Amino acid sequence: MTIAAIQKLFREKRLKVTPQRCAIYNMMIHTQSHPTAEEIISHVKQALPMISLNTVYYTLNVFETAGLIMSINNTHTRYDTNLEPHHHLICVSCRKIEDVFDDALNQLHLSQKSDFEIRGYRVEFYGHCLNCQKPGTSIRRNKRLAITHL
Repeated sequence: MTIAAIQKLFREKRLKVTPQRCAIYNMMIHTQSHPTAEEIISHVKQALPMISLNTVYYTLNVFETAGLIMSINNTHTRYDTNLEPHHHLICVSCRKIEDVFDDALNQLHLSQKSDFEIRGYRVEFYGHCLNCQKPGTSIRRNKRLAITHL
């Protein structure tokens, strides 16, 4: 997506077009890493050295309200521009997040609570990524975290 396309998208969503917002969204759509606000500012500061962390947080909130991103809470909030139905694998050791595209997960229905109108849901699987499962990797370090999330 080009900067012109990003600006057009912002106008369609009735968002103010600023260099900061364009830089933040451009960075986010070109990564698969589900970045934190701190990772976003670290990258965007290269082009916009005067940008503040407060601006990044405010912008992320604006993007989420406009339906451009979703937040994923995993100790530190991470952000995802992929709004297609998908779910996440979250490593409790290194905090890596991977997307899961499984249509069976998109067909879930509650057998109880028939009076509740569900508008959406996310499935998050917590465990250890392949790298953290390797011998010599300290996965015990975050054992308490794993229990807390499960």
